[in-house]
Amino acid sequence: MPIKYTKGYLDKLEDIFAASEYHLRYEKGNFKSGYCILKETKIVIINKYFTLEGKINALIDILKTLDFNPKSFTNQKQQDFLTELKQTELKL
Repeated sequence: MPIKYTKGYLDKLEDIFAASEYHLRYEKGNFKSGYCILKETKIVIINKYFTLEGKINALIDILKTLDFNPKSFTNQKQQDFLTELKQTELKL
């Protein structure tokens, strides 16, 4: 699945987090990787100064790291989107 670097694509990724138990926040910070995952409190923080492309790449990377189960989402479109994302390779 090709990655589209658009606001709509970013919204889809944000919807995955909204439907999960993790909270997504955009904050300023000195993150070495551009994001921070607080697993105990289930918060994901993305550097708010990232470009659109950087935010999308970070969210996809986090989705793969957190290993969400697509079947835990009630929306079939989100399940399909998450399954496709897990098979996507990032081009850096």
